[in-house]
Parts: sequence; C-alpha cells; structure tokens
Amino acid sequence: MTRIRVKYLLPGLVVLSLSSWICSSYSLSSSTFVPRSRVPSLLPPNIRNTQRDGRGRRLVMKSEKSFSLSNLFTKSSSSSSSSSSNIPPHPSQRPHITPLNTLHPSFEYNKETLPSHPDVKSGILPNGLSYIILPNRSPPGRFEAHLQVFSGSADELEKQQGIAHLTEHVAYMGSRKRERLFGTGSQTNAYTDFHHTVFYAACPVTNPNTGQPMLSMALDALCDVMEAKVEPSRLEKERAAVLSEMTMVNTIEYRVECQILSTLHRENRLAKRFPIGKEVLIRNWQTNDVKTWHRTHYRPDNVLLYVVGDVSPKEVESKINDIFGHIKAEKQALEMDEDVKSEAGLLADAVMSGTVKCGMSWHYPPVVHNWCLPRGKGAPLLEGSSNEIDYDGQLQTKWPLDENPVLLPEAGLKFGKTMRPHIFKHELLQSFSLHIFAKRPVEPLTTLNSLKRSLAKRVALAALQIRLNVSGRSDDPPFTFVEFNELDSAREGCAVCSLDLTAKASRWKDAVIKSVSEIRKLGLYGVTPNEFERYAGALLTDADQLAAQGDRISHGDQLAYLMETVANGHIVMSPMQSLDWTLKALQSMSVEEINNAAKELCGHILGLDESEEGDEGVIIAVACSPKNPENAEENCTVEDLVDCIKKGCQVPVEPEKDVMIPHTLVDESKLKEAMEANPPSWLPGSFTDGTPNTPSDVLTSPFTLRRLSNGIRVGVAQLTSESQRGHLRVMTPGGRDYERQFGFKSGSMAVGARTMQEGGAFGPWTREQVELFCVDHLIMVEINCSEEAVIFDFTFPTGNVGNTGYGDDMQMGITGTEAVLQIIREIVSSFNWEEDALRRSKNYFNQAHEGMLKNLEGRTTEVIMEGITGHDDRFLTIEVDQVESITLDEARQAVMSQLLPENIEISAVGDFDTQQVLDMIFEYLGTIPKDVNDKYKVDKLDSEDPTAGQTPSLPLPGKHLTLELPDSDPRAVAYVSGAAPNMWGYLSDGTTVSQALTKTDKKASEKDKRRRAHPLFANVALSLLSEIANRRLFSTVRERKQLTYDANFSLTGFERLMGGYFLVTVTASKENAQKALDACKETLEALRKNSPITQDNLEAAKRVVRNRHEQELHTTRYWAELMGGMQSESIPLKGPFSFTEFVAMVDAITTRDLQLTLETLSLGSDSLYTAIGQTIQPEGLEISDDVVREQPGAIGMKRGGALMG
Repeated sequence: MTRIRVKYLLPGLVVLSLSSWICSSYSLSSSTFVPRSRVPSLLPPNIRNTQRDGRGRRLVMKSEKSFSLSNLFTKSSSSSSSSSSNIPPHPSQRPHITPLNTLHPSFEYNKETLPSHPDVKSGILPNGLSYIILPNRSPPGRFEAHLQVFSGSADELEKQQGIAHLTEHVAYMGSRKRERLFGTGSQTNAYTDFHHTVFYAACPVTNPNTGQPMLSMALDALCDVMEAKVEPSRLEKERAAVLSEMTMVNTIEYRVECQILSTLHRENRLAKRFPIGKEVLIRNWQTNDVKTWHRTHYRPDNVLLYVVGDVSPKEVESKINDIFGHIKAEKQALEMDEDVKSEAGLLADAVMSGTVKCGMSWHYPPVVHNWCLPRGKGAPLLEGSSNEIDYDGQLQTKWPLDENPVLLPEAGLKFGKTMRPHIFKHELLQSFSLHIFAKRPVEPLTTLNSLKRSLAKRVALAALQIRLNVSGRSDDPPFTFVEFNELDSAREGCAVCSLDLTAKASRWKDAVIKSVSEIRKLGLYGVTPNEFERYAGALLTDADQLAAQGDRISHGDQLAYLMETVANGHIVMSPMQSLDWTLKALQSMSVEEINNAAKELCGHILGLDESEEGDEGVIIAVACSPKNPENAEENCTVEDLVDCIKKGCQVPVEPEKDVMIPHTLVDESKLKEAMEANPPSWLPGSFTDGTPNTPSDVLTSPFTLRRLSNGIRVGVAQLTSESQRGHLRVMTPGGRDYERQFGFKSGSMAVGARTMQEGGAFGPWTREQVELFCVDHLIMVEINCSEEAVIFDFTFPTGNVGNTGYGDDMQMGITGTEAVLQIIREIVSSFNWEEDALRRSKNYFNQAHEGMLKNLEGRTTEVIMEGITGHDDRFLTIEVDQVESITLDEARQAVMSQLLPENIEISAVGDFDTQQVLDMIFEYLGTIPKDVNDKYKVDKLDSEDPTAGQTPSLPLPGKHLTLELPDSDPRAVAYVSGAAPNMWGYLSDGTTVSQALTKTDKKASEKDKRRRAHPLFANVALSLLSEIANRRLFSTVRERKQLTYDANFSLTGFERLMGGYFLVTVTASKENAQKALDACKETLEALRKNSPITQDNLEAAKRVVRNRHEQELHTTRYWAELMGGMQSESIPLKGPFSFTEFVAMVDAITTRDLQLTLETLSLGSDSLYTAIGQTIQPEGLEISDDVVREQPGAIGMKRGGALMG
C-alpha cells in the first residue's frame, strides 16, 4: 500500500513524500535564480557606496584608490564603532549581506512580495549580532534558543580539518553556565555541518527548582559559547569523544554518503572538508589551536540567535542586548594565533570572491558550483565574482593532507553538457545503487510567481513519484527503491535535483533504464489533468491543516522551518498567510505551468538525447556496487554506466494514462446491507489492571473504551494539538511468538505481514487504485510484525480530503478518518493476497538478512541475541532459506488466523469529534461478521512449549562472544546484555517485579507495598532506571575514562512476552573496545554496590521522564501506542491506570524502589553476556585502479543531516 509522509517546509507548502522518499531537511526549490537586490547589507555606513550589475545584484564598489579589503575596517564600521582605535580589525571579518535576509528590518516589500509573518521579530545589535524571535505556545511554558554560527567544516584551513566540530564539543561541553541548566528539565546539545555550527537549549520558562525565569540562564549558556575558555582537561575529554565518534559513524552507509558528496561537489571545498576531519590533526591540536578557530569565527557579525516559544519578544530583545551586547570581534581577534591570521584573511578574501555565501546567502558554505541550467541561461553573477585573488579557495590543487582517489574523467555528451561519473565498489555492499544529480541555484520564494513555480514543481514531483512507486510494485520490479526530487540545501548552497535508486546487482541496467525513461516521459509530456487535480488538492489540504494548527506547531518544528526558510532567502509566512497564498497560486495555475515546471525539473535528463533540448552543464552520476560481482551482469564500469543512462533516454515513451480512482471504497448500499445482515451493538469496556468496566453508551475522559458485539475492542480519544491529524492503530496479539504456538512455519507471520504491506488490492479494487486512493486521502499505512503482535498504523487527515476544485467550485470528499476505516474493513474482510507482493516481501527480508551479515553492529547484535536466547528464531533475523520456503498460502494462513474480530483492538486518536468517530467505527467495523475469518482459525498446539509466550531462560553461565567482519576500515563495537523484566515487570518465569520486591524487602511499610503493587510501578521504575544507567555510563565511560563518544543502555520493551533483555551498546576504537566493555560492566556493578542510586540521580531522571511524557502527549501516535493493549487480556497490568496515573507514579518512586528493582536484572558477573565485534582486513586487500579510494569522512550527511555533538 502507498505510504505518504508529509513534510512541512513553508507553512502550507509541503513535499509529498511517498514510502520510498528520503526524509531530509531541505526546503522547496526552483532552478530559476532571482537576484536578491532588496536584501540589505551589513556594510559600514562610510563604505555603502555600491553599484548593481545587470541583474540588479549589489556589488561592493572598489575604492578610487588602490583597493584593499583592510580599508573596509575603519572606526566607523558598525562592528567597531565603540572599540578603541588602537585595536586592529578582526582579520577574518568582511562586510557581508545580512544573515537575516528577508527578515532584515529594511527589506523592501511591494505589492508583488509575499507577506511576512506578523509575529516574527528580528533585529541586529550594534555589535553586529542578529536575532529572530517568534512567540509560540506549543508546548506552553517552554521555549528554545538556538545560536547559529555561520562557520562549519567548509571554512577550515588545511591544518584545521575537523576543528570546527572539536571546537563545538569544547565550547559547549566545557561551559559552566550550560551545566547550570542541568536538573531544570532543559535539553541542550550542539551539532556541526559544512556551513554552520549550532548550539541550542530547550528549557521551561520557569526554573522548577527556584521558580525563577529561565530565559537569562539559557541565553547566558549560549553567550558563554561565544566567549568559551579552552581548558586542557576539557580538550582532552572532547578529543577522545570525537575520535570515538569518528569510529562509531564509519559504517558502510556513511562511506557511501562520503563518495556521493565528494563527487557531487568535486569543484569546491565541500569535497575536501567533511566535518569529522583528519585523525592525525585531531590527535595533535593544542588549546591555542582550538582557541584560534573559536576567536576567528565566533564573532557577533557571524552568528544568528533564534528564540522561539512561550516568551515576550520585548523581554527577549532586552535580554539579548544585555547578555550579548558587550562582545566585540576586535577583542576576540587579540587571542588568535598570529600564524593563522594571515591565511584566515586570505580565505576571508576568497569567501568574498564569487562564492554563494557572499552572493546568495551568508548561511551558505563558501563555495562555487558547476550549475546545470537551461541552454542559453548563464550562471548567476555573484557579488565579488570579478575579484581576482591568488588563493585556491575551492581547493582544486593538491594539498598535503588530501587523499589520493582515482578520479574518473568527465564524459562529454554533447555541446555544453558533460557527465561526471564515479564508481564505488566495496565488499560490504550487497546491492547496486545509482545517484544522478544536477545542481541549480536556489530561487528565493518572495513573490506569488516564485511560489507558483515551486508549487508546480511539487505537483510534478508527486506525480512522478507515484508513477515510480507503481512501477516498483509491479510483478517484476527493476528496482527496490527509487526517488526523484529537487530540494534546496542550505548546507550545500544550492538546489540539488536527484535521482536515487537501489536494485539487485544483476538488475542494475534495467533499473537505470526504467527510472531514466520515466523522468524523461515527465519532462516531455508532463502530468495528466487528474494528476494535476489530485496533487494540487493535496498541497491545499496540507496548507489548510497547517493553518488550522496555527501556534500549536511545536517549538522545534517552528525553529526548523525558520532556520531553513531564512537561510534560503524565502519569505517567512504564518500558516494562515501561507494557506491564503497557496490558494491564490493554485487557483491561477494551469496544467501548462505544471508541465513547464516538469520540463525544467527534467531538463538535465532531456538534454542527454540528441533530438531534445535540455539543460547544459555538469551532470553527476555515482554508482555503488558490490566489489566482487558474482557474474558479468552485476559488474558496472564507467562506460556501461554512461551508455545505460543514455539508453534510458532513447526508450520510446508515451503520455501517461489516467487511472480511475474511487472516491469511496465502500458505497452506502453495501454498508446498508451489512447493517441489516450483521446489526452491531456496543458492549462495556473491560480491563485487567483493576479499572472498573466502562459504560457502553457514555463518552468518558480522557478516552472512550468499549467493545463491539463482534469482539473488536475500541478506544477513541480526541487530541487537538495536532490539528486535523489523526493516528489509528490496529493491533492483534501474536506476532512471531504465535508461529511457535500455532505451528506456523518460522517467519511466515513476518513475511505475511510484509506481503500485506507490499500488496493492497482488496474487493473489486486493484492495488494501483487503492494506492492512489491513499494518495488522494493523504493516508500513510505501515504494517509490521514484531515478536509479539501484528500492528497496522495509519496516519491521516481528519478533515475532508479527496476534494476537487477550489473555492466555491470545491466538491468535498470523505474524511480521512472514514477512508481509513473503509481500508481496515476491506483488509479484514476481503484482502486479495498476490504472488508478486509475496515476492517483494521475500526480497525485503532477504536483503535485510544479507545486510545484517555485512553490518558490524547488526551482526554483533545477532551474535549476542543468539547467545542470550539460545538461538531462538523468534528473536533473530529470518534466514534466506526460511524466507524462500514460505508459500503464499502459508503467509496468508498465519496472518489471517490473527485477524479475527475477537483478537482485534482499535485505538484511534485525533482532532475529531469522538462520537462521530465511534459512529463510523460502529458502521464500518461493527458490521464485520464475527466469523468472517473463521476458516483461517487454528488451535494452539497440544505440546507444551515452555518458551511459548515468554523469553527463554538465560543460558548460564554467561559468555563472552566475539565476531570478526572483513572490512577495509578498522571499527569495533561492544555489548553487555542479560535478562530483564518486560515493560510491565513480568520476568520470564511469570513472576513480577512487585513480587520480587515483596520477597526481598522484609522491612517494607504498608505504603511501600501498596505503591509497588500498583500495575504501573514496574513500568515507571524501569523507565527511571534506564535514564539513570545512561547518565552513569556517559559520566564514567565517556567523561571520566574517555573511551567512547557514547554508551547506551536500553531494554527490549516487550509487553506481551514474559521477560525481556537489557543491552548496553558502546562503540570504540579497536584498541579501546575491551576497555570500554569493562568500563560498562564496572559502571553497572557500581550502580548495584559501591555507588548506589542517589536522590539527585532520581530527581534528575524523574524530570527527564516527566518532560518526555508531557511533550509526547501532544502527539497522536504516542496516545495510540499508550492505548494499544489496554483492553487486551494478554497484557494483564496495562489499562487506563497506565495513562491516568503515570505522572503520580513517577513522583512516588523512591531510590529504595529503584535499587531493589535493579536487582531483578541479571547483572551478576556469572549471568552477563558480552560481545565484541571488530573488523579485520579482507584477505589480499588492495585498491585497484578501477575502485575509487574512500574520500575523507562525512559524518551524518544523509543529504541534509548534520553532525550531532
């Protein structure tokens, strides 16, 4: 079935993201460059003599005297007017366009300009520091402050590679004022990327300990970053953390991203300046090196402060001025290393010489790009592009620390067009992937016309993605994943149009030809009228939903929107403004405009055919494949790659044909017949946690829980915090555990659930019709099988969707809630099981298993799970032979035997009327016959399996396990594991945590006994223990012993299965892996004995657990997860009390409770299982001429990610 994700970029403007689309942090984009002539300058008043080029862009005037950038820094400059005349200017500071872009107070508006958000407040302090403030009430009583420094790894000099990231660690982790935020319910962190470093604090408005306002404390912590002290002890701690992080992230997926990004940006600094940097440099920097980087870049004119939340803009402005106003760039420069000042000045000159940072947005990295644009349309003329300096600002020459990759030559295709191919082969790759790119300038969305062009592209992209998805679900799909998109990237300073696909190595040519030909078809013929109506309507529906949400959008989402919108020079609009202008744009949009946008999107592909006119410039093509192909068909050479892409442009294509999409899946006559044949009724809700039965005819708060007469359990709750959005969960107990209990073939339940996900046909409707019905109604469906349940999750709009027309001509469709209930009815009663869906399901599990075998973390986890479960296949990945042996009948029998009405529980949460939803459930689900799937019903096996319904007893004594995985790069991971209770306190032998504490604590008071007997006690106690264990591991293994970047404690979280496991994960260098593992064991042992849980530990954990619970209560998914299982007899302790009394139980827990609960985990030395997985060099490893050597590491890239600190 189609799964759609909606990503909000501008309020009301969305990317329709289908099941295979990659989430990213890009904004909307367009390839047309609009000069930002109205963006004001930060030039000092005495040199604001400017001229504009033919495109209206502002250029800095050269002086009539000999020009020198040092002349720009005078006493009258805005950043130094108050400084003493004997302090020299900062060597890296240059006049530049304001980072506020369209939010600068002097930005010029006219009748064609989009309106600006009325609540946003922005300004610039006298020292040059910019700020943006947005009052927001979701959640109330909290705010977030983010300090964005416009320098990242792309700004590093040759001997500074990696220092931006290390400085981020040192500056924030070493801040005493940041430490004052601990224990206040605040969250703080930082991250580094190509173009910036960001520090943030998310805090309550009022300190829960003192009752004092928190705003000053948060801003003080961020200001402390601007004036960071670099202490030797902190440098050593963070050096160790960064080196560990370098090892942790170096997965094969990360290395593929390195290859992609280094090829995509070969012409600029990004190819050689990845955030993680060079190990040899990181190991040797001293405090002065870090301080010099900090003083060079952490200048007032080079930062932007965002404050979003439940705040008063006037008060925030006053605090910003008081706290940050004293910082001066000139004084910071006094602490720079003299040896660095000169080259830093040269790089600053290079930044001002035609880079996108200088000419488009100060948020962008200091790079230039090889554009791919329509023929005859020249590249945009950027400010400073005529300046000639003798400095290799884009690192195009060989530098001492450069890697030595074999760069494949660019292939000439036709006049004005070249292809930059790259082949990456590695022994850990199991499938083929291709990534084709074209880079275009970002078009700022500032006018109605630019908005229309952006929306037109969104419609065209959505149409193509659905077509590709349909192709991917054919009888014999050529690819396993495919996405075509164009997104603005502030971190790269351009809009990137990309095709990303994966396929079996043996099918790579078919996949390339099919995907390229589909792109070409869109470029030639555009979209159909129905596609235009469908996807334009989806954009309007999302704009309407976001407008309805208003200031209930979370602080975090508002900040993400602000940062990306401001960075790309778009107008910042309110949700309601965006809805109004989206409607104006769509009402005046024609199919021809959509098709022109489609042609523009696909211009780089159209240009590959000699008979068609397309873009000119550079196309980038990166192919990644297994290193040693099993046959010739799997081998990919550069000649084959280029020829195959060309061939895809020569496949005959015809215009797309429209498919008839049903407006409803269950018509009124069918529903009426069902009501007469199977009249439903409501029964009271009943529970096993001690909650009294709920009435069958009364709405209750916070949720209404009942049962239908056919056995379906129903829970409905209204939640308005996610406006016009809903989440519905269908849960049936069983999962892989029932494979054993009912004698099904191992893996059949999981393969069957995935077959339903890959299929989607039911009743008279084809899979394609159902898929497009989901698209029309903005429904996302996920079907998963765990060890203990089959779960269907639906997210959907609660208002009318599938509408046609606009304004007075709009014809309303059914609500998304009703559409979901129709789908559930058809899944339960008339699902069509298809062989091609089974094949895709098998491919999914086979790839997962093969991927696990080539993944260090995955394979080591599998090894330790084999040990602690005694090779119980319920908890392991399904092997290929098992998967291939499962027939369609076996998959169907396994899943449908669980889809009996008496087993089904429905939990629906959303912004809807509870009674209306109950009425719809009554009609659509209450009329399903009780015996609808009785033909699949089977009895449990007679043989008594001691492990059925529980985790197997831990084989004793514990063991130490090892794994070696061939890989060219050294990596290691370590685990500590053992037995634990399940989420509700049940141990594998059926006893409970409460019973264990009663037996152990002979001196317990009656109050203690009552508290520990509460059904929620163990659930809360285990949550608090996890928080405390994680904090101890961080303090010991990372901070004190400096052995790792991070160590993590987690519990398996089973609800139905009796028992569970804990797992401590730590990544370290191969040399430190055993030390890190021993340190984790020592930490857990200390927690039990010589360093028990303190009251401070407990209070800090309580704040974290409470805050997380309160924040997640604003999401429909969290409510649905909490409600799932409340009426299930298989989870005896879960019921309404687990929701209504959660906070009270958190408050009631004592240190004694936790210390005793800790003993229910098998933490003794004789019961621990440990494992170390590490890589070894493959036999005969050598880098051949046709295999490109890995480029420097790029942490967390993922086309829009960032390096978390």
